Amino acid sequence: MASLMLVKNSIAAKNHIRPLGVLVLRSSSYSTDGPRPLKTTNLSSIKRGTGGRSSFNGIVATVFGCTGFVGRYVCNKLGKVGTQMILPYRADHGEAIRLKVSGDLGQVLFHFYNLKDENSIREAVKYSNVVINLVGRDFETKNYKFEDVHVTGARNIARICKEMGVERFIHLSALNAEPDPKGHVLKNGSNFLRSKYYGELAVREAFPEATIIRPSDIYGSEDRFLRYYAHIWRRQFRAFPLWHKGERTVKQPVYVSDIAQAILNCARDPDTAGKVYQAVGPKRYLLSDLVDWFHRVMRKDEKWWGYLRYDMRFDPTFIMKAKLTELICPGNPIGELHMERIERECVTDNVLSGVPTLEDLGVNLTPMENQVPWELRPYRAALYYDAELGEFETPSPPKTLNAREEMRLFG
Repeated sequence: MASLMLVKNSIAAKNHIRPLGVLVLRSSSYSTDGPRPLKTTNLSSIKRGTGGRSSFNGIVATVFGCTGFVGRYVCNKLGKVGTQMILPYRADHGEAIRLKVSGDLGQVLFHFYNLKDENSIREAVKYSNVVINLVGRDFETKNYKFEDVHVTGARNIARICKEMGVERFIHLSALNAEPDPKGHVLKNGSNFLRSKYYGELAVREAFPEATIIRPSDIYGSEDRFLRYYAHIWRRQFRAFPLWHKGERTVKQPVYVSDIAQAILNCARDPDTAGKVYQAVGPKRYLLSDLVDWFHRVMRKDEKWWGYLRYDMRFDPTFIMKAKLTELICPGNPIGELHMERIERECVTDNVLSGVPTLEDLGVNLTPMENQVPWELRPYRAALYYDAELGEFETPSPPKTLNAREEMRLFG
């Protein structure tokens, strides 16, 4: 009896619901009716979701240089908070396609572009309210000189963004950028730093409200800092040449994830418009102490492996090797060894007083001592020995410099 009543009730419910369903279908909009007008075109008012990769936070960001070292981290940070990304790329799509997983379905869009093609740049930024320029080169090629990438390219992107009504423009420059850098191994100094300086001026001229970030040497997974010093081609057998043995150069490297977080914070904070930020790590080190520490971490110190650091000024064969590497492999120097890179490693990081740093953006800086052992783990000697057995001493960390010690050393 109970089962019979249940069947009758379900039939009655279906008969009752059917007219309601027809009513809903008749009142719904079809594609022939045209799109419904939006109540507002303000993207921040169209936010959806509770946060995370499956949400939309109101930011549509175009990231130039997304396939580069810093770009991959920036895309991950942006996608993590629900940013829709338009990722311009050139050449093969293999480097770009792996960024698809940085956001949810429909949140990561790709666009082919050429830095010398203004129409492709215009197509990449016309739907965005934030544009991030990470395009840069560590060395010149026959197709792209420093002037083409850091000055002309940056100016064109900034100018087109201004024309297309982009709200925020964030430009990655370089610490120590100046119009007349002092020469060390290159007579006229670093062309990279010189072009970065004039690139900042070009961006400021085209987009006065641009936010500029000046990073020091950036380290992290797949970087060109730690792996440059760990590469076999950078050494002379087991000896390591540095300008003045690295004892007259002070470095303040910064972790790549901290850079990416700073860029994300700039994109979300309108008060950062028109400002310059220095992206440096929390501690300063002599380059000699850093390189010695890297080799201790890699179990390649002077006691066990035979490591020796010396002054490159007295070894012309090393400079010849760098020039020969540039000649034989102009598009991809072995171990990132080229004269421009050697020149930049001789330059002391100059942090200007009164200019904000990443800490002013709310970034908690990562100490090198916490990250470098993990990054250099694949380069260790006796790689397959278990560290837990205690056969190797725990490497002592590098000595840090404070302002008083630096003043005492260099006056």
